[in-house]
Amino acid sequence: MKKIDKMTPEEVRALIRKGEWQKPTSGLAMGYAQANLVVLPKKYAFDFLLFCQRNPKPCPLLEVLEAGKYITETLAAGADITTDIPLYNVYKKGKLESTIQNIKDIWQDDFITFLLGCSYSFEEALLKVKVPVRHIEEKKNVSMYLTNIACMQAGTFKGPLVVSMRPIPENLVVKAVQITSRYAAVHGSPVHIGNPSEIGIEDIYKPDFGDVPTIRAKEVPVFWACGVTPQAAVMEVKPDICITHAPGHMFISDTLNEELASM
Repeated sequence: MKKIDKMTPEEVRALIRKGEWQKPTSGLAMGYAQANLVVLPKKYAFDFLLFCQRNPKPCPLLEVLEAGKYITETLAAGADITTDIPLYNVYKKGKLESTIQNIKDIWQDDFITFLLGCSYSFEEALLKVKVPVRHIEEKKNVSMYLTNIACMQAGTFKGPLVVSMRPIPENLVVKAVQITSRYAAVHGSPVHIGNPSEIGIEDIYKPDFGDVPTIRAKEVPVFWACGVTPQAAVMEVKPDICITHAPGHMFISDTLNEELASM
């Protein structure tokens, strides 16, 4: 059997659909864009759409499906939103009720699906210019943190910015900024470099989501806006139900990362 890190996006999704991969997706289907998932009842959809429009850094929209539709058209023709993500978080009234392998049994005809850009998409570009990506090296989930930076409110939706962190050698920080700035559709340039306490992170070794990072001598913590931000908003807004990806367990598309990059 082909190793998963050599599989095409379609092959990886097929493996996920069968329940044979429930781990984070960083490093899989390199070259292809990954996406964050938010599924909400239609009555919340306009406010969330506006929230994304007002906060494009953490919530860059890549595709929106109409009410009740769960088959993608733009990012990947024919992929199934209810089965093709390794793990889903189900929130009810703002509380995480369960983490499950598929959402077929709880799908509703009024659900609107949002797919948002993911920073995993620029990691390939970093690796190509020999900027290390530690969580890929260590086969871990990226470290993610709640910050003291407030997102712009839209209707009922509000909440703190969530960031992902990658330790970058101090002599490569400028290169990392230059590379990721080309990928505005997948979070783009960093939102903060250096001292984590300046953005409200008390302990870099206690992430709110993901795994504990390894930070070596002469490395600088670099923070990018993160697509887990909507989950933080959901915890504040408390909609009847909201379904998201489990942090780090993304939707893998058939769209090339370079298609999302600016020239």
